[in-house]
Amino acid sequence: MSSSSETSSGSIMDLAGDDIERFHARRTCHIIVDSCADFDPDVACQLGVEVIEFPYVIDGVEYFDGSWKSMTAHEFYDRMRKGARATTSAVTPGRYLEVFTKAAQNGLPTLYMGLTGGLSSSIDAARQAAAMVKEQYPDFELYVLDNLCPSAAAELLSIEVVRLAGNGLSARELYDWARDARYFIQGYFTLDNFDTLAAGGRIPPAAAQVGGKLDIKPELSYDLNGSLTLRGMCRGRKKALRAIIKDFKENYSHDSALPIAIATSDSEKDGDWIEKEIRKEPGCEDVVIIRSQIGPVIGSHVGPGMVALVFWGGDRREKISLTDRIARKIKKSS
Repeated sequence: MSSSSETSSGSIMDLAGDDIERFHARRTCHIIVDSCADFDPDVACQLGVEVIEFPYVIDGVEYFDGSWKSMTAHEFYDRMRKGARATTSAVTPGRYLEVFTKAAQNGLPTLYMGLTGGLSSSIDAARQAAAMVKEQYPDFELYVLDNLCPSAAAELLSIEVVRLAGNGLSARELYDWARDARYFIQGYFTLDNFDTLAAGGRIPPAAAQVGGKLDIKPELSYDLNGSLTLRGMCRGRKKALRAIIKDFKENYSHDSALPIAIATSDSEKDGDWIEKEIRKEPGCEDVVIIRSQIGPVIGSHVGPGMVALVFWGGDRREKISLTDRIARKIKKSS
């Protein structure tokens, strides 16, 4: 498997078919995403979306997440395996201002779907820039949406937004649709170890040491705010992968018209195993499966060995706790 996005049983263009062609022909709205959706550059070009590249630093040198144009995924993760420290920083309001101003000058209504605020403050910078652009161009339609989901989950959301744009939905309608649809994307993943999470301050170093000694592998997901959430602890890698498949079986929408995504950080063999297990499920024999590498920005925080399975499923809001349900009702009534 190469470091770029690939598909099984079809191509990216097959996902939306004539809808992409209509989107290119009509071009009634402009769609912007960011590199944390882990698109291959060719895929982003085919879909006709603009990609804002996030910065990252490894071994003291700054790069921009250009979907492996600076180095291959294997090179990046191998450097991490050998002890290199990779760090990231948020996109500045100035960079967003540059992108949004250009969009305003072009005049097309624009939708930006950015990396979840649960993992980065960049979406706040995007909103600040959008407010400044609207002051200068009051008639310009610009919508900024926190996608509430990272990596391949954001990619699945973007693909459907492009398809619906091809069907004639306006930028405002796309924003309203995506604001609800983002809760129907399910994502489950495991890591090879806890070291990178500990280095980034996301878990205590002592917990990482204990997990390593006991061969504990986490199964993780993301919550309604887009933040990482721990679903369970598994003794060994294979049990963690099986836990992911179990969650897939329990939550998959069984709609073969919608693609499934498998993203890995230089761990294609485990991605292959996940794909084979999916193919065993009724109705999944010919479903399009997108294979991609976790980009360097997300990869800086998870390290090599991550395996993620992302798909369209049930409404994740239906599984919130009782206290959260009560809090939501109070908020709505206030």
